[in-house]
Amino acid sequence: MTRLSLPRLLVAGLAGDSGKTLLSLGLCRALTERGLAVRAFKKGPDYIDSAWLTAASGAPCRNLDTFLMPEAAIAHSVAAAAGADLLLIEGNRGLYDGLDAAGTHSSAELAKLLAAPVLLVVNAAKLTRTAAALVLGCRELDPELNLAGVVLNNLASTRQESVVRQAVEALGVPVLGALPRLGGADPLPGRHLGLITPAEHPQRDQAIARARDVVVTHVDLERVLATASAAPPVELAGRAPEVVRRAATVGYLSDGAFSFYYPENLEQLGAAGAALVPISPLERDAVPDIDGLYVGGGFPEVYAARLAERVGFAASLRCKVAKGLPVYAECGGLMFLARELVVGSSSYPMAGVLDLVVEQRDTPQGHGYEVAVVDRDNPFHRIGTELRGHEFHYSRIAAGEERRETVLAVTRGRGVGDGRDGVVKGRVWASYLHLHALATPTWGDGFLTLAASHAAERQAADADRPMRAAWS
Repeated sequence: MTRLSLPRLLVAGLAGDSGKTLLSLGLCRALTERGLAVRAFKKGPDYIDSAWLTAASGAPCRNLDTFLMPEAAIAHSVAAAAGADLLLIEGNRGLYDGLDAAGTHSSAELAKLLAAPVLLVVNAAKLTRTAAALVLGCRELDPELNLAGVVLNNLASTRQESVVRQAVEALGVPVLGALPRLGGADPLPGRHLGLITPAEHPQRDQAIARARDVVVTHVDLERVLATASAAPPVELAGRAPEVVRRAATVGYLSDGAFSFYYPENLEQLGAAGAALVPISPLERDAVPDIDGLYVGGGFPEVYAARLAERVGFAASLRCKVAKGLPVYAECGGLMFLARELVVGSSSYPMAGVLDLVVEQRDTPQGHGYEVAVVDRDNPFHRIGTELRGHEFHYSRIAAGEERRETVLAVTRGRGVGDGRDGVVKGRVWASYLHLHALATPTWGDGFLTLAASHAAERQAADADRPMRAAWS
């Protein structure tokens, strides 16, 4: 059992784009600058908001999701924050939005599991007393939820703030802050998969500082801290997963084009004995000597022209794959391994590891949770294993016979299409399915087994060279 007694708070909204991330970032940075150790969490499968929360708090943001993770995994993740002064959890979507009409796996359900007080962000644009009706509805829909406070957002004037504040507080729900309408001063611009990532934002630190300034000026931080400190202790069932160690050097692509990695995934590889090496295909001319390559998601479509110019890197990757290098690729990684990436009217050569043509579209081709069952033999996952993860992609496979070499039957979601996902060619895995190490503890076993085998093969080849030279 894990006993959770730290001060904690879940920031929720009435819908997406309500201001949750702005408030969460501002709170993280403001409280961190006060000398508090803030550990941030993001509800649901998400990379970009998590990266911003990591940058704002100075510590890795972890994801919590009751659909993907059993309670034991959530307990393990929360236990990693031991010693913190505050746990701040940013919700997703609307407070009660989940898989069904009952709100299963919603932010509200996570808040109840963690006994976390909820700070509700209400977008009050063009509202006065109606904002109170929305708050009342959220409170009455589930009396077991601790709706501990409200932060108003998008206010046009001090008069509007006064009227809305009075209407909400008449319900007995305290208003802990009131954020003005920022308009063009919004520090967090977005694009097709969400916000611009902090790695790409030209003024990342200034954007976080702007969020901090807004929160410090317009939110009562002392009352926020008091609300978080009032969270009662709660017991969570769980223990740390067992890890089988295998020695190998694992590279992972890491730059503006590839940044979607859960910290737990990289930590699991490291805990299992892998030496991790970040590699930028935008900067490197060749793949270094490694035993395995992990290619996460990101924005290869945004960097397609620059990636196409890295012909040396692509050639070295194909050469190493031909010699047995195992590769595990997700979403953007699949796009990069393809022969060709089509964006608009332009076509760009990619790594050419897989004979696929991938096309970037204007609308989502897969978005949400994905569940799939392994139904064909492969060296990565055992037949019969259920994989739960998520997908969020605007691309699709437009051509290529290798798209038929799939090993996953999709029961929820889209994958590569036709109810399938998981393209496997030799020691290469490519899918649109993002897996989380705590949700699927075995996700890296097959990959690391292959990497350890490749390490042994490389060592044997190195030992054999002097002997061959002596006999030649």
